[in-house]
Amino acid sequence: MDLVPSTVRIFDTTLRDGEQSPGASLTAAEKLTVAHQLARLGVDVLEAGFPAASPDDLAAVAEIAREVGEEGGPVIAALARCEERDLDRAFQGVREAARPRIHTFLSTSDLHIEKKLQSSRAEVLRRVAAGVAQARSLCRDVEFSPEDASRSDPGFLVEVLAVAIERGATTLNIPDTVGYAVPFEYAALIAELRRRTPGAERVIWSVHCHDDLGLATANTLAGLAAGARQAEVTVNGIGERAGNASLEEVVMALATRPRFYGLRTGIATPELAATSRLVAELTGIEVPPNKAIVGDNAFAHEAGIHQDGMLKDHRTYEILRPESVGQSGSRLVLGKHSGRHAFRRRLAELGHALEGERLEHAFARFKALADRQKRVAEPDLLALVEEVAHAGR
Repeated sequence: MDLVPSTVRIFDTTLRDGEQSPGASLTAAEKLTVAHQLARLGVDVLEAGFPAASPDDLAAVAEIAREVGEEGGPVIAALARCEERDLDRAFQGVREAARPRIHTFLSTSDLHIEKKLQSSRAEVLRRVAAGVAQARSLCRDVEFSPEDASRSDPGFLVEVLAVAIERGATTLNIPDTVGYAVPFEYAALIAELRRRTPGAERVIWSVHCHDDLGLATANTLAGLAAGARQAEVTVNGIGERAGNASLEEVVMALATRPRFYGLRTGIATPELAATSRLVAELTGIEVPPNKAIVGDNAFAHEAGIHQDGMLKDHRTYEILRPESVGQSGSRLVLGKHSGRHAFRRRLAELGHALEGERLEHAFARFKALADRQKRVAEPDLLALVEEVAHAGR
């Protein structure tokens, strides 16, 4: 492959796995709006949907392929089971893209093979061979995922992945489908599969992690450190059950720790906040205030010690600048934990420079007010200043 070793491809599955969040269904028009924003963000691969799921999803994928998948745009991928009808529908959806991809999958854990597929390992190998071969006959770019890989027998995974490579897969994705793995274990699995699978050097290795134990981002980063060069993520981390690895978290972890990972992406990071807001608005899934990178409180500081440090040098309590991810700026929030320095600074911004006894009197009144309510807003401060001014006359 011609991939620069230090470059990580960002495979966004917001419109497929992310849309599978309960209640997050999007119309075709909404999916197209998100797809255009994802292209502005600079994702490398945009998984537009699962065309076999419904006629509407097929139509939406086809429209995205036509309008967003033009030359110079992202790869447009569609998901398909290792079944003839699914694969035909997937290609029908993406065929008008300048760079189409079929992403096909089949379960490989013994639990899934026995209980879900009611099949056998031999039949799984046969279906993978046939499915990947059919996908490759339709499309040059084929990704294969062994579903529930993190709970699969590694020896059997090697067999399955070798067959996928032999039949023409160009990307191998190793999903932690139910968020079962922990970082050192997942990294070891990626390293083992890359070492043992015949033809491993001819494909891109990908990671796809769910957040059932809150480890999706950590597992994704561990997999990248172990040699994977594609990360499958969603905006705001939305997805099945507890969600997927968060695009913004993975991208900014790599950007913030370049000496540790030695990896980079092509994401236009100032577009992150706008992308997050758009996805939240259209899916109806609100972003928690404490969400890393894009949450309302991600760059907000209330504790007096933190505020004092921020006023002296933002690096004391911020490891990245809010502007770098499209946030408007840092905020010093006035509350009962705030200190005198931040209080005086905020009053000065409002046009009231208090010093000496007047400042001390105002600060004491502010502390009493802050003990009674969660936040002290601008009208509260102005009223407080007016009280102090009257008291001094």
